[in-house]
Amino acid sequence: MSTSQPIGLRGINPVPARPRGVGSLAWLLLPCLASGCASLLPHGSIRTASPFASFDEARAAIERVVPYRTRTSELRELGFDLHDSANMREVPYPEVVARIAPNPSIPLDLLDAGIRDCIVARQACRAYEFKLSEQTRQRTGAFLLDFLNFRRTTLVTGWHFEGLLIVRDDLVLFRNHGGEPQVQRTEQQSNPLGPLQPAGEASGGLLLR
Repeated sequence: MSTSQPIGLRGINPVPARPRGVGSLAWLLLPCLASGCASLLPHGSIRTASPFASFDEARAAIERVVPYRTRTSELRELGFDLHDSANMREVPYPEVVARIAPNPSIPLDLLDAGIRDCIVARQACRAYEFKLSEQTRQRTGAFLLDFLNFRRTTLVTGWHFEGLLIVRDDLVLFRNHGGEPQVQRTEQQSNPLGPLQPAGEASGGLLLR
Protein backbone atom coordinates (compact mmCIF):
# COMPACT_ATOMS: atom_id res chain seq x y z
CA MET A 1 0.00 0.00 0.00
CA SER A 2 1.59 3.26 -1.09
CA THR A 3 1.58 6.38 1.02
CA SER A 4 0.30 9.56 -0.50
CA GLN A 5 2.12 12.92 -0.52
CA PRO A 6 0.53 16.28 -0.99
CA ILE A 7 0.52 17.20 -4.65
CA GLY A 8 2.13 20.61 -4.01
CA LEU A 9 5.16 19.03 -2.29
CA ARG A 10 5.85 16.11 -4.69
CA GLY A 11 9.33 16.18 -6.28
CA ILE A 12 10.53 19.10 -4.17
CA ASN A 13 13.55 18.62 -1.93
CA PRO A 14 13.59 20.82 1.15
CA VAL A 15 16.29 23.58 1.07
CA PRO A 16 17.92 24.50 4.35
CA ALA A 17 17.26 28.05 5.42
CA ARG A 18 20.14 30.50 4.96
CA PRO A 19 21.07 32.65 7.95
CA ARG A 20 19.84 36.18 7.37
CA GLY A 21 22.97 37.79 8.76
CA VAL A 22 25.30 36.00 6.34
CA GLY A 23 23.11 36.81 3.37
CA SER A 24 22.86 40.46 4.29
CA LEU A 25 26.63 40.72 4.74
CA ALA A 26 27.25 39.03 1.39
CA TRP A 27 24.92 41.43 -0.42
CA LEU A 28 26.65 44.36 1.30
CA LEU A 29 30.16 43.26 0.36
CA LEU A 30 29.36 42.25 -3.23
CA PRO A 31 29.29 45.81 -4.63
CA CYS A 32 32.42 46.64 -2.59
CA LEU A 33 34.41 43.99 -4.43
CA ALA A 34 33.74 45.83 -7.67
CA SER A 35 33.91 49.49 -6.62
CA GLY A 36 36.18 49.51 -3.57
CA CYS A 37 33.71 51.11 -1.15
CA ALA A 38 36.32 53.52 0.19
CA SER A 39 33.53 55.71 1.58
CA LEU A 40 32.66 52.97 4.09
CA LEU A 41 36.10 53.09 5.73
CA PRO A 42 36.26 54.82 9.13
CA HIS A 43 37.40 58.43 9.40
CA GLY A 44 37.54 60.99 12.16
CA SER A 45 39.05 64.27 13.33
CA ILE A 46 40.62 65.71 16.48
CA ARG A 47 40.62 69.47 17.11
CA THR A 48 41.80 71.21 20.25
CA ALA A 49 39.80 74.19 21.47
CA SER A 50 41.35 77.21 19.78
CA PRO A 51 40.35 80.65 18.45
CA PHE A 52 42.41 79.94 15.33
CA ALA A 53 41.29 77.92 12.32
CA SER A 54 44.76 77.25 10.94
CA PHE A 55 48.47 77.34 11.70
CA ASP A 56 48.87 80.54 9.70
CA GLU A 57 46.22 82.31 11.80
CA ALA A 58 47.93 81.32 15.05
CA ARG A 59 51.34 82.35 13.73
CA ALA A 60 50.08 85.71 12.52
CA ALA A 61 48.47 86.35 15.91
CA ILE A 62 51.57 85.62 17.99
CA GLU A 63 53.73 87.66 15.63
CA ARG A 64 51.61 90.70 16.51
CA VAL A 65 52.92 90.37 20.07
CA VAL A 66 55.78 92.88 20.45
CA PRO A 67 58.24 92.23 23.32
CA TYR A 68 58.58 95.12 25.78
CA ARG A 69 55.53 96.78 24.27
CA THR A 70 52.59 94.35 24.43
CA ARG A 71 50.80 94.18 27.79
CA THR A 72 49.29 90.98 29.12
CA SER A 73 45.88 92.68 29.05
CA GLU A 74 46.20 92.92 25.25
CA LEU A 75 46.92 89.23 24.73
CA ARG A 76 43.27 88.22 25.08
CA GLU A 77 42.32 90.21 21.98
CA LEU A 78 45.06 88.43 20.07
CA GLY A 79 43.73 85.00 21.09
CA PHE A 80 46.17 84.24 23.92
CA ASP A 81 44.22 84.74 27.12
CA LEU A 82 46.53 83.97 30.05
CA HIS A 83 43.65 83.44 32.45
CA ASP A 84 41.00 81.57 30.48
CA SER A 85 42.51 79.70 27.53
CA ALA A 86 42.10 76.04 26.76
CA ASN A 87 45.22 74.02 26.00
CA MET A 88 47.46 76.53 27.76
CA ARG A 89 50.10 75.49 30.29
CA GLU A 90 51.92 77.72 32.76
CA VAL A 91 55.55 76.61 32.73
CA PRO A 92 57.37 76.46 36.09
CA TYR A 93 60.35 78.80 36.43
CA PRO A 94 63.07 76.09 36.59
CA GLU A 95 61.74 74.56 33.39
CA VAL A 96 61.60 78.00 31.77
CA VAL A 97 65.31 78.53 32.40
CA ALA A 98 66.15 75.04 31.14
CA ARG A 99 64.29 75.73 27.92
CA ILE A 100 65.33 79.28 27.10
CA ALA A 101 68.93 78.98 28.35
CA PRO A 102 69.91 75.31 28.16
CA ASN A 103 73.64 76.08 28.10
CA PRO A 104 74.69 77.81 31.35
CA SER A 105 78.15 78.55 29.96
CA ILE A 106 76.73 81.20 27.60
CA PRO A 107 77.13 84.70 29.10
CA LEU A 108 73.93 86.60 29.87
CA ASP A 109 74.89 89.49 27.59
CA LEU A 110 74.81 87.12 24.60
CA LEU A 111 71.21 86.07 25.24
CA ASP A 112 68.08 87.73 23.95
CA ALA A 113 67.13 90.70 26.11
CA GLY A 114 63.82 89.11 27.07
CA ILE A 115 65.48 85.84 28.09
CA ARG A 116 68.13 87.71 30.06
CA ASP A 117 65.58 89.78 31.96
CA CYS A 118 63.52 86.67 32.69
CA ILE A 119 66.49 84.91 34.26
CA VAL A 120 67.32 87.98 36.34
CA ALA A 121 63.70 88.38 37.45
CA ARG A 122 63.62 84.79 38.75
CA GLN A 123 60.18 83.95 40.24
CA ALA A 124 58.71 87.20 38.88
CA CYS A 125 59.15 85.74 35.40
CA ARG A 126 56.33 83.54 34.12
CA ALA A 127 55.99 81.56 30.90
CA TYR A 128 52.88 80.32 29.14
CA GLU A 129 52.85 77.56 26.54
CA PHE A 130 50.04 77.15 24.00
CA LYS A 131 49.57 73.88 22.10
CA LEU A 132 46.91 74.00 19.40
CA SER A 133 46.23 71.49 16.65
CA GLU A 134 43.74 70.02 14.22
CA GLN A 135 44.06 66.48 12.89
CA THR A 136 42.04 64.39 10.46
CA ARG A 137 42.44 60.61 10.15
CA GLN A 138 41.11 58.92 7.00
CA ARG A 139 41.47 55.19 6.32
CA THR A 140 42.35 54.55 2.69
CA GLY A 141 43.20 51.55 0.54
CA ALA A 142 41.31 48.38 -0.36
CA PHE A 143 38.05 48.09 1.56
CA LEU A 144 38.06 44.28 1.81
CA LEU A 145 41.63 44.11 3.14
CA ASP A 146 40.77 46.79 5.69
CA PHE A 147 37.42 45.25 6.62
CA LEU A 148 39.00 41.83 7.21
CA ASN A 149 41.89 43.41 9.16
CA PHE A 150 44.63 42.21 6.78
CA ARG A 151 46.02 45.64 5.91
CA ARG A 152 45.00 49.07 7.13
CA THR A 153 46.32 52.36 5.78
CA THR A 154 45.51 55.65 7.51
CA LEU A 155 46.20 59.11 6.08
CA VAL A 156 46.76 61.74 8.78
CA THR A 157 46.53 65.43 7.82
CA GLY A 158 46.23 68.69 9.72
CA TRP A 159 48.43 71.19 11.57
CA HIS A 160 50.10 71.64 14.96
CA PHE A 161 51.10 74.95 16.59
CA GLU A 162 53.15 75.67 19.70
CA GLY A 163 53.56 79.17 21.11
CA LEU A 164 55.57 80.44 24.08
CA LEU A 165 55.04 83.77 25.84
CA ILE A 166 57.33 84.97 28.65
CA VAL A 167 56.08 87.82 30.82
CA ARG A 168 57.20 89.82 33.83
CA ASP A 169 54.51 91.59 35.79
CA ASP A 170 52.15 92.72 33.00
CA LEU A 171 54.72 93.08 30.22
CA VAL A 172 55.67 90.54 27.55
CA LEU A 173 59.43 90.03 27.50
CA PHE A 174 59.79 87.31 24.88
CA ARG A 175 57.72 85.30 22.44
CA ASN A 176 58.46 82.33 20.24
CA HIS A 177 56.52 79.84 18.17
CA GLY A 178 56.95 76.64 16.18
CA GLY A 179 55.11 73.53 15.06
CA GLU A 180 54.01 71.91 11.83
CA PRO A 181 52.07 74.05 9.33
CA GLN A 182 51.10 70.99 7.28
CA VAL A 183 50.95 67.59 8.89
CA GLN A 184 50.73 64.79 6.33
CA ARG A 185 51.78 61.26 7.11
CA THR A 186 50.69 57.73 6.28
CA GLU A 187 50.34 55.01 8.92
CA GLN A 188 50.32 51.39 7.74
CA GLN A 189 49.50 48.25 9.69
CA SER A 190 49.72 44.72 8.29
CA ASN A 191 48.15 41.71 10.00
CA PRO A 192 49.07 38.34 8.40
CA LEU A 193 46.28 36.60 10.35
CA GLY A 194 43.63 39.09 9.30
CA PRO A 195 40.55 38.84 11.52
CA LEU A 196 42.32 36.20 13.63
CA GLN A 197 45.20 38.56 14.52
CA PRO A 198 43.77 39.74 17.89
CA ALA A 199 43.14 36.14 18.97
CA GLY A 200 46.66 35.13 17.91
CA GLU A 201 48.24 38.00 19.84
CA ALA A 202 46.18 37.16 22.91
CA SER A 203 47.22 33.49 22.72
CA GLY A 204 50.86 34.46 22.31
CA GLY A 205 50.62 36.67 25.37
CA LEU A 206 49.26 33.79 27.43
CA LEU A 207 52.11 31.53 26.31
CA LEU A 208 54.71 34.06 27.35
CA ARG A 209 53.33 34.43 30.86
